[in-house]
Amino acid sequence: MSDNKDIKYLSRDLSWVDFNERVLNEGLCKDLPLLERFRFLSIVSTNFDEFFMVRVAALKRLLNAEAVTTVDVCGLTAAEQLKAIAEKVHSIMDRQYECMRKEIFPALAVNGLTLLHPDSWSVPQLDFLDSFFLGQIYPVLTPLRLEDDKPMPFIKSCTLNVAFLLEQEAPASGENVFLKIIVPLPSVLDRLIRLPDYEEIHIEEGKEKLQLALLEEVIVTWGAYLFPGYRIKESMMFKINRDADFSVDEQRDEDFLEAMAEVLEGRGRSEVIRMVYSSGSNKLKEELARRFSLDSYSLYEVDGPINPVDFLELLNTAGLKDVMEKPWKIYQSPDFSDGGLPQASPVWDRISQGDVMLHLPYQSFDPVVRFFQEAAADSQVISIRTALYRTGGAIPTSGSSSAFSPVVRALEQAALNGKHVTAVVELKARFDEERNISWANRLEKAGVIVVYGLSNLKVHSKISLVMRRENDRIKRYVHLSTGNYNDRTARYYEDICLFTCREDIAYDAGLIFNMLTGYSTVQSMMRLTIAPSGLKRKFLELIEREANRARHNYPAKIMAKMNSLTDIEIINALYEASQAGVKISLCVRGICTLIPGVSGVSENIRVISIIDHYLEHSRIYCFSNGGADEMYLASADWMPRNLNKRVEILFPVLDEKLRAELYEILGDYFLDNCKASSLGNDGKWTKLVPASGEKPFRVQKKMLSRAARASENPGPVKMDYTVRRSLSTK
Repeated sequence: MSDNKDIKYLSRDLSWVDFNERVLNEGLCKDLPLLERFRFLSIVSTNFDEFFMVRVAALKRLLNAEAVTTVDVCGLTAAEQLKAIAEKVHSIMDRQYECMRKEIFPALAVNGLTLLHPDSWSVPQLDFLDSFFLGQIYPVLTPLRLEDDKPMPFIKSCTLNVAFLLEQEAPASGENVFLKIIVPLPSVLDRLIRLPDYEEIHIEEGKEKLQLALLEEVIVTWGAYLFPGYRIKESMMFKINRDADFSVDEQRDEDFLEAMAEVLEGRGRSEVIRMVYSSGSNKLKEELARRFSLDSYSLYEVDGPINPVDFLELLNTAGLKDVMEKPWKIYQSPDFSDGGLPQASPVWDRISQGDVMLHLPYQSFDPVVRFFQEAAADSQVISIRTALYRTGGAIPTSGSSSAFSPVVRALEQAALNGKHVTAVVELKARFDEERNISWANRLEKAGVIVVYGLSNLKVHSKISLVMRRENDRIKRYVHLSTGNYNDRTARYYEDICLFTCREDIAYDAGLIFNMLTGYSTVQSMMRLTIAPSGLKRKFLELIEREANRARHNYPAKIMAKMNSLTDIEIINALYEASQAGVKISLCVRGICTLIPGVSGVSENIRVISIIDHYLEHSRIYCFSNGGADEMYLASADWMPRNLNKRVEILFPVLDEKLRAELYEILGDYFLDNCKASSLGNDGKWTKLVPASGEKPFRVQKKMLSRAARASENPGPVKMDYTVRRSLSTK
């Protein structure tokens, strides 16, 4: 934080680094099972990869394009932020690798899984690896020579490489001849090699033992096979992060797919932003830094395996049950329970009885999949419209469907069944562009009408509309969500979704799809609010309404949960509301540039963050409205990109019972004293712990027990239509 007392905002990027430090702290927590700790430590590395490729790349571009004295709203120049980022990230990574080196790997060895390094390989293991290298590794390696008078060989972002410094064994001239070589680790090879069980390992009785070698260490040990006539003097491992902060040319409507392909190609060969490397060769480090044009702040030495996330899949399948957290059960929603019947009733029957809310992943994503599958198979369904951002699943290949997204597969089947299917596919979803292009092509082949979003806007909305013939009329069913149509992330991203057939919401949903597919002007809506046309204005009006109530000495309160808070207008409105006396509680998982607890500015604002087993992802907004609490769910955070540069949806929870349930869910977050951290007016985060005599409260465990209790009472609650009608008009 700047020393300038007038600064009212934290640095967005330093705040993100603080978030990743909170992730690190979970990995350092000795109370968690060993593999849960390792999972958090691995997430730190993957998070930093994306952070450098996007945010640090943008800061470096800003530094190169503008005067060094240009000051951000946080009071720091780009150069000052880059320096502070480097210092914080180096400190975090040092703690991350110290924990892995001194705690995680030794504890894994005690439990039967040992990562053996070359100095620990036995003679039989050396013989095995020698044969394994020659038969399985050597044939697929491609050495790339570095030469001063030639361009740098292409090195892919985020992938592992071995660099060698070679010396000719018998130079003809008598002078020493050196070569610098890079050997990329082929993605077709497993990074972890299981060693034969020749050695006795001291582990607890009854536990399986498993010894592993790293592919890169095998390549270094037997690298001489690659370079006859040379000896290896030095070697090191490294990976790079390239600039991924690219935008597509939005004006190229007729060849948008080609424009997106150019973006992906450009990202693959863009400027290098960071290098992570192992010790072993200062000469190679300096040579690579020079060739990649990296300063000392952009070099990150680690004492341990680069890309630790590669270990996770093996660790989860190695049978180390004693060091794994017991899987959290995912419960079926009682609203879609079959009640013991051999076949569940159609989802339309339940939605027709009243709104349904799912809390993922405590409750299963299955009803969402059923929504699409039943729409595809139901002869009464005539039309499906949906907006797809990140659907998950493998990139489609010819003749393969086992790893497909079930939602996309259902849309494909619906089109093949003759239904009118429209999919708005957002190709600009960063790092999912290639997958989305492949899905779009496959859907088009099945007969789906595919629309590639809007020019200059990302379609980040999560909305679907199914039209069904019922009693000589068309009835519309709507699904709205805070998260994506991704069955994989739905197992560990916390999100909330809503099913409804309310006519006002369905009407608004139809207007939204007409806007997305027909590029029509935004029309007035009854229930839904969208960005960029009116969402920020709606939030500002709701905040100001609470402030006005407080100024007239009425109780006023705002509670909100989101991923990030960076929009200056929203922050200023919250500051003004705080000064008016509004009590404001904010749960912000990641970036927060608002400074709470500042006397005369934000003393009525409290900010917490929850980092726990599931990734907090839902956006919930509550405004007390004089006691008639208004509850909203949204796909949008309070960030400029969400409010100004994306198509987002804010949708109200109108059902009285669901509104009360959502209010309880949101309120519970502010009771957490086990996995919550609190932001102070000094810009620092402090982990909360139960006070003396206070019971521990872990909100995610509370959500789990709530879902368990609900599942014990299966069967939908029937509602009288007239009651539902009266609730919908509130």
